[in-house]
Amino acid sequence: MGAITRILSRPVNKPYRTKDLHSNEPPFINEQGYIDFAPGDVENPRNWSMARRFFITAATVFLVMNATFASSAPSGCFPSIAESFDVSMEAAGLTITLFLLGYCAGPLIFAPLSELYGRRWIFYSTFTLYLAFNFLCAFAPNFGSLLVGRFLSGTFVSAPLSNGPGVLADLWNPIQRANAMGGFAAMLWIGPSLGPIIAGFLELKKDWQWTFYVLLMLGGASALFMLTIPETHAPTVLRHKAKRIRKAKIPGYENVKAQIEDSNQSFVGVYKVALTRPWIILFDPISFLIAIYLSVVYTLLYMLFTIYPIVFQEKRGWNAGVGELPLLGTVLGAMFGGVIVIFDTRRQQKKIDTGMKQMHEMTPEDRLPLAITGGITFAVAMFWFAWSANFNSVHWIVPTIAGGFLSTALLLLFVGFLNYLVDAYLMYAASAIAANTIMRSACGAAAPLFTVQMFHALGVGGGGSLVGGVAAVLAIIPFMFYKYGAAIRARSRFNPKGFKPPTKDVEAAPAGVVLEDPDEGESEDSESDSGASTVAGDESGEKKTDEKHAGHKREEAGEHTEASASTEKVKSEEAV
Repeated sequence: MGAITRILSRPVNKPYRTKDLHSNEPPFINEQGYIDFAPGDVENPRNWSMARRFFITAATVFLVMNATFASSAPSGCFPSIAESFDVSMEAAGLTITLFLLGYCAGPLIFAPLSELYGRRWIFYSTFTLYLAFNFLCAFAPNFGSLLVGRFLSGTFVSAPLSNGPGVLADLWNPIQRANAMGGFAAMLWIGPSLGPIIAGFLELKKDWQWTFYVLLMLGGASALFMLTIPETHAPTVLRHKAKRIRKAKIPGYENVKAQIEDSNQSFVGVYKVALTRPWIILFDPISFLIAIYLSVVYTLLYMLFTIYPIVFQEKRGWNAGVGELPLLGTVLGAMFGGVIVIFDTRRQQKKIDTGMKQMHEMTPEDRLPLAITGGITFAVAMFWFAWSANFNSVHWIVPTIAGGFLSTALLLLFVGFLNYLVDAYLMYAASAIAANTIMRSACGAAAPLFTVQMFHALGVGGGGSLVGGVAAVLAIIPFMFYKYGAAIRARSRFNPKGFKPPTKDVEAAPAGVVLEDPDEGESEDSESDSGASTVAGDESGEKKTDEKHAGHKREEAGEHTEASASTEKVKSEEAV
């Protein structure tokens, strides 16, 4: 194992080599008596150069691209799969369904593991297994083997989805991370749209196997970039640093420890919370209604990959390649949504800066304007798309533009509601987002199984109107939370009473950043719970560095002692 570690450490993209560090110098000890990053410490990922952090971010997003691209790619070659294995088109749709069911299983397994072993080795092991099971898919001797390969590849590639945002949280401060997360969130929608386009063109000249060859080639290229991702999980880095210092036997520091070594985290304790609390918190009113809403959003996302072939191939007679090109409109729509998120983050940051000067405290409901805008646009764009696509006499650009606005709306709902969950539940947000992800992934997995029958029976106008009507009813939810959310939260058993989030960090935090349990008596559960999130990054590195150096300043500024103590123990976790 040591030899493998040395080999893999060569290309790692960090500005130092461990052997060159001077372990004979006295380490930096924080107020709690644990080893910590000194100001300007080269081992702190936050202190690395902008270019280095950008490259690591790009490599991580590249892994996420594999997950989202692979989730929908087979939808472009359903006819070839059905013909090759002599199964129905509905059975061919199981290649999407089982992959998304893997999304449900994976995050509950791999996000907690990143709490125990860091990010780097989780990436290495899971992505290697993803490539291995893609080989099974590409050379499947029968349909059963293809389905098994799809489920297992979906399970293992879900690790970048759940732990990728954690890398962003490790590398960037809250303001910088908001911009990185805007692009990350957009990629969650762009990847699934590109998959059917490429598979559709391959369908014209090749068979279904070429779709998986492309996935293998993309995965192989991504694996090379993956090897450049260093360990960025601050508690893990500090644990390694403490071991190195103990080995150096510096006088007076022979027993120095990192905080994670005294956190009482255990394998069983981590999974006890990660596997139970999400199901309890799911039925809390805010968590439950948002889970329903985002399940509809995610289901429609994967319905589109069946709706577009009906509209542009069946109705208009376009071929399998050209008939998928209108999905590029959804790609542009997702990019536009990402830009809106970035500008909204900057607007909110200016509002926070002004509000802090006026002793104004932000509330979770300040996150909802994005969701309100997305909810209204969702319903309008769905009706627009349905009835413009229903008639061949309408120019193709009209439903394509409608699909772009629909994609923008879905992304705004996704980002707005996930941020609201984070701020509303704080220390329990990891469990809330884990439950939300499982529910929406399960609903998205069902989409390929009924979409064709639904739109053939109701027509494109009727089927789209049904979805648009549901969207119009659900659009009430963000308005309701905006007006009554504070009262609903006050009655919740998961209301973080007495906990005041650090205003600047919380408001700047991007989609999916999850804050963990600050209660002293629940240290094991809270730390375990941070692994349950699927789209949030563990911010323990950020909080244990920034908050330990700044926490006492907040106390001096007159903040409540309990709030300050809680804030210092804030942790965050990942997820798509």
